[in-house]
Amino acid sequence: MAELTTVARPYAEAAFRVAVETNAVPAFARSLALLGAAAADAQAAALLTNPRVSVNEKAGVLIAASGEVPTTISNLLTTLIESGKASLLPSIAFQFAALQRAHDGVLKVTITSALPLTEADKAGLVDALAKRHGKRVEAEVVVDETLIGGARIQIGDEVIHASVRDTLDQMKQALAA
Repeated sequence: MAELTTVARPYAEAAFRVAVETNAVPAFARSLALLGAAAADAQAAALLTNPRVSVNEKAGVLIAASGEVPTTISNLLTTLIESGKASLLPSIAFQFAALQRAHDGVLKVTITSALPLTEADKAGLVDALAKRHGKRVEAEVVVDETLIGGARIQIGDEVIHASVRDTLDQMKQALAA
């Protein structure tokens, strides 16, 4: 995965620069997301690696599945197919979306909770995180009963441990030391 990320990053960054310069970030994001999803499909992956299918036919199939695509994205798609790197499309789309969130001042957060959160609880956590980080927060809530109680909040590489399971694990490590 790290290798795909490393190889895909320059493509995502270049596409994002062009999207910003041409004021077309939402259109690029939509097209890349759809192309990435199409390329991730098993049948599309088989088509993309089939040497009997021309580059134009491969691009045509993915574009047809994705709808209207900006010319720059179509050119990127053709380049990726010609160089045998079409499998990077899902990773490029993912990285482009991360660049878009950073550009728009949006923080993506995963809240893992021992119990389902009420809308009021979720809103309270989102508001507190938005104030703390000075950004708009997009939160995904996941339930994991093994946490016993509380929650774990992941923001990129940062993890806020506020669950009973995390507290018990910390106590266990302190006692073992």
